Amino acid sequence: GRRAAGGAAWASGPPRPAPARPRFPSRRARGPPRAARRRPAPAARARRRPAAMGPARWLALGCLAALAVLREARLVREDEAGFGECDGFFYAGTPPAGLPAAAPVKLCQRAGGAPRFATLYSARLRAPLYSAFRAPRAAPAAPEPRWLVEPQIDDPSSDLDEGAEEAAAVAAVAALGSRQALAADYLDSGYERGQLLPFSLGGEPGSAAFALTNAAPMRPSMRDRWHRSLRGLLGRALEPQCGGGDALYLLAGAAPSAHTLKGRVAVPEFVWLAACCAAPGTGWAMGFVQPAQEGAVVEDVMLKDLEALLPSRPQLFRDNCAESEQDTEKMRRILEVVNQVQEEERTAQAQESPAPRASTGPTLQPPEAPEESGGFLGLLASPVVGLLRLLYGLAWGLLQGALRLLWWLGQQAMQAMESSLYRLGAAVTSYVLAIGQELLSIPWKLLQVLVKILRAILRVLCCLLKATCRVLGLPVHVLLDVAAFPLRTAGALPLVCRDIAAGLGGAVSLLLDVAFGAVGGLLQVVFGVCRRFGSRAALDSTGEL
Repeated sequence: GRRAAGGAAWASGPPRPAPARPRFPSRRARGPPRAARRRPAPAARARRRPAAMGPARWLALGCLAALAVLREARLVREDEAGFGECDGFFYAGTPPAGLPAAAPVKLCQRAGGAPRFATLYSARLRAPLYSAFRAPRAAPAAPEPRWLVEPQIDDPSSDLDEGAEEAAAVAAVAALGSRQALAADYLDSGYERGQLLPFSLGGEPGSAAFALTNAAPMRPSMRDRWHRSLRGLLGRALEPQCGGGDALYLLAGAAPSAHTLKGRVAVPEFVWLAACCAAPGTGWAMGFVQPAQEGAVVEDVMLKDLEALLPSRPQLFRDNCAESEQDTEKMRRILEVVNQVQEEERTAQAQESPAPRASTGPTLQPPEAPEESGGFLGLLASPVVGLLRLLYGLAWGLLQGALRLLWWLGQQAMQAMESSLYRLGAAVTSYVLAIGQELLSIPWKLLQVLVKILRAILRVLCCLLKATCRVLGLPVHVLLDVAAFPLRTAGALPLVCRDIAAGLGGAVSLLLDVAFGAVGGLLQVVFGVCRRFGSRAALDSTGEL
């Protein structure tokens, strides 16, 4: 609905004044007349053959051979997976997936022998779909525009260098413009060449940023708003919240509409910017949309919402720019700066056009003044009538100015309300999607818990089976001995008790025998001693007698 509204605004909007003549020289001014730029004569073409080439030609061919690697990467082959040496301008080296493009052309935009940015160009729409670039380093001074075409898009066998001027390419490529836009498509159309990557941001030599493959048709006011918004967002919000921009990856694109320039070049319905900060642990991803409606300001959207606005809902960054590790606090700070940029843009538009044009609001025409009466009375009343006319004109002008001011204020209020409703809808949509994702994740988590429980039960059963197998692997007599052990133990208990009692009785009887033996021995010794001493005493007493 939002994109359809944008297209309707272009189709039914108020008429705009004819654009000023562009600053860059026209095709007539940049080269000789068409008749003077015809192909050279056969003799001149024969001099180009290898058999007749001079030393300068051989030296040029040697330089081209030495720089073959630098040349071949500009127009990337269709069978190549990425953008060649321009893969470094994409997050994780992966271009966006899912963007439809009839006859797509992958360009590695180069200048000064080095890659500057990458562009996906639609040959059917004759307009770029997006340009991928990194955070700019410096803003150079604006040079004289030199818009360039890509001859190899229309003629892959062309020997012209990439990024040639149209005046030089039109004489060498017969079908120039069959697959790309030309300067003539913009003449007297009311549209200007709007760079997706502005020269003032890229810090590139002019041959890269001023390629027509990097430009889409834009109204002058839309182009100025787009470039101002990009400068404000990058310098004040995106780069400061991404460590100075060292890990910042940017995609600037145009969503095509059904409206075309002269039936050839697709006019964008809106232009967009996608930013991915790949800083470890503090990354984030956001999207921005610049509608084509007059007076519209840039709007911030979530990355998934931006992908939903684009045709076929592509994936702009791999893994959504590490969505699970994004820093919401930095995203909040970026939104605060975005609000400031929006207010400044509205203020700038109000200062540039304090009141709307007469065609955009209601205008009231003053009624005709009554005719003057003739004669002497008319002569006397003429100063009074002039004063009344002056007062009437002044009052009428004040009334008309007040009505125009009210009309402009109403338009501004409607735009602010539309912006607020759009942001509220985007926030509600994001909230509902987040809740839906959490609700949908509950069955998955429950399934994970059930799987873990089932795995634990299977582990227990496996352990029981292993124990059973080990028990069954023992010999039969060992199992019988183990089973008979309690019975044998119970049957041996009386015998053991009897043996213990016999042993105890034998020990007691032995002790008694020892005791009685010792006592008997002592008594025998005592009796023996007494008997001996008694016999002596008897002998002694007999002798005395």
